[in-house]
Amino acid sequence: MKFAENNRISQRQLYRQIVIAFIAPLILCLFENRKTLGLGGLAGTAAALAAVLFYVIFLIRLRYAFARPCKTAGVVWGRLAALFFLIYCTLGAAFLLNLLGETVAVSLGTGIGKKWLCLITLLVCSLGTQKGIQRRGRMGEVSGGVVLAAVMLMLVLAVGQGKWEYFQEMVWNSSFSGRKIMESGYDVICAFSGLGLLPFALDSVGNSKDTGKTVSFAVFTLGILLILTELLLPSVFGWGRLKYESCPILPLLAGAELPGNVLARFDVLWMGFLLYSLLFSIGSFLHYGHLIVEKADMGTGKLWISTLVFAVAVWDIERWGIRNSFPLYLKYIFVPGMLVLQIIFFMTGKKKWKKKLAAACVSALFLLAGCGGVEPEKRMYPLALGADIADGKFQLTYGIPDLPKSTGQEKDGEDQGNAAPSIQGETFREIENIYSRTQEKYLDMGHLEILVLGESLLDGGRWEQVLEYLKQEPTIGENVYVFRCDAASEAVAWVSPQDVSLGEYLLGLLENNPNGSPGQAVTLREVYHEFYERGALPELPKLEIYGKELEVIIPDWDREYF
Repeated sequence: MKFAENNRISQRQLYRQIVIAFIAPLILCLFENRKTLGLGGLAGTAAALAAVLFYVIFLIRLRYAFARPCKTAGVVWGRLAALFFLIYCTLGAAFLLNLLGETVAVSLGTGIGKKWLCLITLLVCSLGTQKGIQRRGRMGEVSGGVVLAAVMLMLVLAVGQGKWEYFQEMVWNSSFSGRKIMESGYDVICAFSGLGLLPFALDSVGNSKDTGKTVSFAVFTLGILLILTELLLPSVFGWGRLKYESCPILPLLAGAELPGNVLARFDVLWMGFLLYSLLFSIGSFLHYGHLIVEKADMGTGKLWISTLVFAVAVWDIERWGIRNSFPLYLKYIFVPGMLVLQIIFFMTGKKKWKKKLAAACVSALFLLAGCGGVEPEKRMYPLALGADIADGKFQLTYGIPDLPKSTGQEKDGEDQGNAAPSIQGETFREIENIYSRTQEKYLDMGHLEILVLGESLLDGGRWEQVLEYLKQEPTIGENVYVFRCDAASEAVAWVSPQDVSLGEYLLGLLENNPNGSPGQAVTLREVYHEFYERGALPELPKLEIYGKELEVIIPDWDREYF
């Protein structure tokens, strides 16, 4: 593999660095509250991408003007300009650090506090900020193609979950107006504002005459990903549900799976690649911050920039925290101010610059992805979950398969104990606390396949609270099959004459029955859609139990006993 020499990077390394640094921030942040979704959002995105491509042409011409800001505009104005970009680097790194800490804590459930996650992440990302740019280029060279291919694969896998009627909802219900196009387009432009830092590093890119094509191709690649995602999200979730999703990209693959149920929790891999991109982006901000300080002859920012980033990331006072204030800062301060500064420097800067640049080297990028330090043998993996109302309280029943017997590793005299523990509580938090006090194993819901809703829950009208609870459990995939039964606790505790638990039995039935297919069952994702769209439940398959016999009634299947 060939790399550029003399502290320079190749065009291919530049392209892959841009792609890695922008993928996660774009798809995690741009779709909050449907900002760029719908027909108006698509038109705005296309217009913004065209504007950014024209901006790249202007950006490449700034490479010499930003070589030494103090030489271009004088010491005072040069350092003020450097401070302007330095503030952006600090706030941008703090914003992404805060986002990463929240995403890991909520979606992967590490059990580590958000502040500790931010601290560990910052220590990893700040390593090597004083080193040469070649190391960063090699990292992009090695991992850039893998990350891009992985994200494309994730989106392709999610296509199979989409429905044409959901897409039609978006077409008919989304707004298409000049204001919507301008607002969504400006959001996209703000999301690409990080390109404004490139002039500080362009002299370290080999074969400079091709730099414009490289950056334009990177923007084009990211734009295609954005447009595909904008088409995919409403097709998978439905327009009604997207109103309630603050970050819809996270549960996108919660219902995806490979053929043969391989890697059932495929969304964990999705999160891994997004975290990789986030870490690379944070490292990029730290790299450019250190570089700007150095180029403006302001000493070194290796230590104090990282300290300031951590302080801003964890500082959260009501609505003035970094997550709420940074988008406003981008729209109203940085983007307009950056364009004015760059125009001024373009008109005054004529001198070349050619010194070494400092860069950040990101390592141990997957240290944060994990399971909170609980070993697999100390976990309980329910395949089925039943929800009832008993004595006016919620009652959850966990269907635990006999794993040693299922895998042929059962030992003589070994007793699994209660395979379907049932717990009551006024709230789901109370149920979780009771479980923690009465069960010796950690509850891992990441393998849940079957959800059974009892008639007492459905008739009492409290099933909405169950859905809200499940929505807050990030480990539960949305490809879970949903059934109804007179008594969910009885259904979950049912065991076939062959000593097979309900979860295993129903999975085999859905996948192997010649009268139907899993596509005819109802998934949790479809339940969410109906809930957000109409405030009601779809028609659920029903389970009826007669001793050791189980009857599954699915409307499109023939009625029969199994």
